[in-house]
Amino acid sequence: MQATRRLPRLARVAAMLVSCACAALATPSTTYWTPCTIDIQPAGVIHLGVDDYSAVGSTAPVAQFPTDLWLTFGANLTPKLAAEYGFDVLSPGAHPLFFNFKLGFRENVLSPSAPAVQLGFFNFGTRAKVTNQNIVYLTIGKSLPNGRTRLAASVYHGNADLLVSGTGDSHESGFMVSFDHAIVPGRVVLAGDYASGENLIGGGGIGAYYYFTKDISILAGPVWFNDKAINGSTKMTLQLDVNF
Repeated sequence: MQATRRLPRLARVAAMLVSCACAALATPSTTYWTPCTIDIQPAGVIHLGVDDYSAVGSTAPVAQFPTDLWLTFGANLTPKLAAEYGFDVLSPGAHPLFFNFKLGFRENVLSPSAPAVQLGFFNFGTRAKVTNQNIVYLTIGKSLPNGRTRLAASVYHGNADLLVSGTGDSHESGFMVSFDHAIVPGRVVLAGDYASGENLIGGGGIGAYYYFTKDISILAGPVWFNDKAINGSTKMTLQLDVNF
C-alpha cells in the first residue's frame, strides 16, 4: 500500500525537478525574494528587472538558477483601483515564459488610515505540469508611523502538482511576510522577506537596495531555501531595477 501511494508522488517530484531549471520566481513587484509587497507599479510606468542568482557552496545542476529578465507595466483601472501586469523570461530554460498580474488598493485609498490590500497572480507558466505553478496570493501591508518602515503579510495557494517538497508531498499553500526600512531615505533600503512551504518558492532572504537615482537601483544579498533538495544551497542574488 505504501509503495502504491508513493508512485504519484514520485511523478510529481519528477515534474518538479524538470521545472527546477525555471525555479527562480517569475516576478511581479517584489520585496526581495517574494511578491509580498505593498508596491504596485504606477500607471504609465514600465519596470525593467534583471535578477541573477549565484550558487554558494554547490555546483550541482539543481542548485543553478536561470537569469530572470522581466518587464512590469502599471495601470489604473479606476481612480482608486490600481493594477500591474507583466512577464518574465528565464534563460536558460526549456519553457522560459511566465506571466503575472496584480490589482489592489494602495495605502490610505480606502480610508485615510487604510492598509494596502492586493490580490495577485504569479508564476503562470506556459507548460502544463511543468511550469504552470499558478500561484494566487492576497497581501495586506502598512507603513509604520516612523515613515521609514513598511510591513506586509500574504497568504498564497498554487498548483498542488508542482508546489511539492523534495519527497513529493504537496505544499501548495502557505504564507509570506516582508519588511523594508529606509536606512538612508532615497538612497539605501534594507529589505527582507520569507515564504513558508517546502516547495519551489519556500525560502527567504535579506539584503540592501542602493538607489543611484529614484528610478535606478541595485539589490544584493543572500537567499536561502526551505527545501534544499529542490532549490539547492543558499544563493547570492544581484538584481537591477529600472523604471521608465
